[in-house]
Amino acid sequence: MKGKVYLVGSGPGGLGLLTQRARQVIDQADVVLYDQLPGEEVLATLPEKAEKIDCGKFGGTHTLEQETIEALMIKKAKEGKRVVRLKGGDPFLFGRGGEELEVLREHNIPVELVSGVTSALAVPGAVGIPLTHRKYASQVTIITGHEEPGKPISGLDWENLAKNPGTLVILMGVKNIPVITQNLVSHGKDSETPVAIIERGLRPDQRVTAGTLRTIADLVKLRGVRPPAIIVIGDVVKLYREDGPGLVPF
Repeated sequence: MKGKVYLVGSGPGGLGLLTQRARQVIDQADVVLYDQLPGEEVLATLPEKAEKIDCGKFGGTHTLEQETIEALMIKKAKEGKRVVRLKGGDPFLFGRGGEELEVLREHNIPVELVSGVTSALAVPGAVGIPLTHRKYASQVTIITGHEEPGKPISGLDWENLAKNPGTLVILMGVKNIPVITQNLVSHGKDSETPVAIIERGLRPDQRVTAGTLRTIADLVKLRGVRPPAIIVIGDVVKLYREDGPGLVPF
């Protein structure tokens, strides 16, 4: 008897950008292993009949370690259950969905990816920042601001990132913003390049902190900016207006 695992992206927060397929598989789930990033609005709609397992990460502390989460998915699927692994954004963009896919395949567990709207695209748009614009940016690069601890060599090429003429979008980078800005400037990026950090995007308490590579680290400290947040670096940030359209969450 073998069940199935669904790696589900819930989008950037709230029900407005939850896909129809995500809604279907969540409603049919026997077990839901969820992170905190989907947000209270989505988590409040989990089916009553489903077993709900909190796998969230809070302030760097894991409720469950990754190996435990993977073991639970395998166990529940082998019991013949429909298992939803619910994540914020998209499971295959810095969501460890690729690692979970590998493990499930090793155990011959059927898997379906339910793609989600990534916050890297949706959140800047929600505050009126287009990631591409014919005047300002013809390319977008999405990077992580928090690589695996203990990694011997960084996977980020700061020299090329600093030369990048397009938009940089950084996920999970708030705590490392001084290092990020220092790396970019020391490798040649203009210190006056505009930067915006959007906290809790598409939620009622979303907040934007705007500055430059020179000023943003101090602003983050001054304003107490905290994750989850999206960092946008590049000339497209010039289009942000504090009183402009697109500031009302879905």
